[in-house]
Amino acid sequence: MSTPGKYFAHESSYVDEGCEIGEGVKIWHFSHIMPRCRIGNNCNIGQNVVISPGVVLGANVKIQNNVSVYEGVICEDDVFLGPSMVFTNVINPRSAVLRKHEYKQTLVKKGASIGANATIICGNNIGAYALIGAGAVITKHVPAYALVVGNPGKQKGWVSEYGHPLNFNEANRAVCKESGQTYELRDEVVTRLT
Repeated sequence: MSTPGKYFAHESSYVDEGCEIGEGVKIWHFSHIMPRCRIGNNCNIGQNVVISPGVVLGANVKIQNNVSVYEGVICEDDVFLGPSMVFTNVINPRSAVLRKHEYKQTLVKKGASIGANATIICGNNIGAYALIGAGAVITKHVPAYALVVGNPGKQKGWVSEYGHPLNFNEANRAVCKESGQTYELRDEVVTRLT
């Protein structure tokens, strides 16, 4: 259970009983935190955000304004969800047909970033440190370190953990221009070496 005083919730937000909220969390204006969700330490939940029952957020997740994180979504540590991006949780929704038993899980791995107004079709996982461009529509799994843009989303390259393009040489090595970290590309899988 959450302990009031260990996190901040704006007076206009709603925090239902039965959620777990870590220390240092900030919940801003008009947001709703629903029962049975788990929010890790030092998360920042922007204005007009809904966290549905059963959602799991790791530590240091940053959610920008106007995002609904629906049941079935799990975000690992250090995930960034851009303004007004969209998750879904049912493939074929109908108003007159109850499909809560068909919710599909979406896993967003450590360090991934999803840009403003992007849409993630449920059941597709986002790999660690992947970067989803603004407005992209994700219709299949995204590999770790992938850069995906467009509708439907297509991979346009690879990025470092700092979000910079990785340009691989003949030896299949690349260096992040900001961090100096070295990466290797083998069989369409990127691995950080240093």
